[in-house]
Amino acid sequence: MTRRVVVTGMGMISPLGHSVEETWKHIIAGKSGVAPITRFDASGYSVRIAAEVKDWDPVRFVGAKEARRTDTFQQFITVAANEAIAQSGIQVNDGNRTRTGVIIGSAVGGVSAYYEQAMMIFETKDPRRISPFGIPMFMVNGGSDNVAIQLGAQGPSYTPVSACATGADCIGVAFDLIRLGRMDQALAGAGEAPIFPIGIAAFDRTGACSRENDSPHRAVRPFAKNRPGLVFSEGAAVLALESLEHARARGATIYGEIVGYGTNSDAFHITAPQPDGLGAANAIQMALDDARMTPEEIDYINAHGTGTGLNDGMETKAVKHVFGKDAPFVPMSSTKSMTGHAMGATAAMEAIFALLAIRDNLAPPTINLDEADPECDLDYVPNVARQMAHVETVMSNSFGFGGHNVSLILRKFAG
Repeated sequence: MTRRVVVTGMGMISPLGHSVEETWKHIIAGKSGVAPITRFDASGYSVRIAAEVKDWDPVRFVGAKEARRTDTFQQFITVAANEAIAQSGIQVNDGNRTRTGVIIGSAVGGVSAYYEQAMMIFETKDPRRISPFGIPMFMVNGGSDNVAIQLGAQGPSYTPVSACATGADCIGVAFDLIRLGRMDQALAGAGEAPIFPIGIAAFDRTGACSRENDSPHRAVRPFAKNRPGLVFSEGAAVLALESLEHARARGATIYGEIVGYGTNSDAFHITAPQPDGLGAANAIQMALDDARMTPEEIDYINAHGTGTGLNDGMETKAVKHVFGKDAPFVPMSSTKSMTGHAMGATAAMEAIFALLAIRDNLAPPTINLDEADPECDLDYVPNVARQMAHVETVMSNSFGFGGHNVSLILRKFAG
């Protein structure tokens, strides 16, 4: 018999805020986090906009020592994890240390630190100038490991990587390990800091990026007829997960329950999704089967919704394939229209948005949706958040390069 898994803490740093509640406030207000790039001089680039974390000072958030020794993505993870730990009240001691896990991922890891170190060697021709902390800064698992060390958690600690679905897979893996009895509590999520010269230039070359530099707040338009592409973003999101028995035993506040997880691969193309959406549809159906639920029980869908030509139509087809005649009546929105696309971290952010939608009985908007693509004909909650009579159960979909498809189902905790 499997155990129930509940959420007892949430943490986030995003282009819209330094906490979960600050970010959510701007999400429900329909505010865009996209602005001109300040991380580097992008004046000669085709893409000169991104959704950066505003007023970021690593010394303030993680201290001078850690700021020197860690990549920005690891620092973001630390900030989000600390918020989740503080909200949850999770404690690690000799009695539960080996039953506490940390499953926190990243799609690209410390690429900005790698770039800075490589440029230093290139410019100075002196390999001795590389930081002695270079390898830990580059490691994709560095964020997860830092949190495990900070907590003293000696249970499972590793970093699944599934491109832009990474955060959702990390949550799903932690969910599986807890419900199967391999651990009792965990921190799960992802963090990214991909806004650096090669990251922007290389992704632009895939043809997926919006180049609407003169109107940053309108640069991401998921499901719109004239959608120009995605906008790079950064940040982190971490959830504290526990078995229901463990959470009850310590009197924890419960913010929701994870009830379904579906994950698979298109095995179709390295960057393009399967056009008919069947791979994504299968992941959605897997999550429903795992939760022992029917499509009629889903009150809101947080879409992957990148605003790219290939994704939005595919995702619409996938939802219609599974939900059938009910598809047009299920609100489905893209919060990436406001956060931008923080690669693997966005999937974890959106799991938190799902929980907040349940808490507030509210569907967040898809901003900048003035005219939908005829191929995208569902209810995308255009432009304005929608108060609903009740939101009991939410589906959060995440897809990634390489054909990764993940669907999570989160539900209001009912005791």
